[in-house]
Amino acid sequence: MLTSWVVMPTCLPFVLRRCHGCASERFRADGKFRVNAHHKLIDAWLLVLCTGCGETAKLTVLERMNVRSVRPELLDRLHGNDPALAAELLQDPVVRRRNRIALDWDNAWRLDTGGSDHLDHEVIDVSVRFAAPIPVRPVRLIAEGCGLSRAEVERLIKEGKLVSAVRLSGRHSGDFTFTLKR
Repeated sequence: MLTSWVVMPTCLPFVLRRCHGCASERFRADGKFRVNAHHKLIDAWLLVLCTGCGETAKLTVLERMNVRSVRPELLDRLHGNDPALAAELLQDPVVRRRNRIALDWDNAWRLDTGGSDHLDHEVIDVSVRFAAPIPVRPVRLIAEGCGLSRAEVERLIKEGKLVSAVRLSGRHSGDFTFTLKR
């Protein structure tokens, strides 16, 4: 029996970056943008707020680009403060590298298992799909989805009763499948 699980974001992740106003290293993004035009050139930033002092920081999205080279629908989304665009940009490795930031996904995702009727079976084949590239430990997902402790999941892996084509230790952010034999 093949069961499908989905790892879904519930909100935007925290941005990890040092605040210039206080010692905090966590910023909250709420999907607000600032767009500034200089004749034929345009700059755009994603605004983030420090969780410690509330100071605003700007993450560069566009820098000194010719206005005509920017897609009109992107400009509309920037001017409309589209939260979906903020989520896309935070997950873009180019934006993260340019701004020297990392993301903290703690408490910003949930696992949708579609119910617990699969737990009764002797052998369970599960396909895990990620709605967004959220780095999560597969051991944690399996423990949460099957109602087991992480230590129990680790024991099942060592005994060969839990197998997967991907490495189950460490963090993973791509789709994978596993088989659990009880």
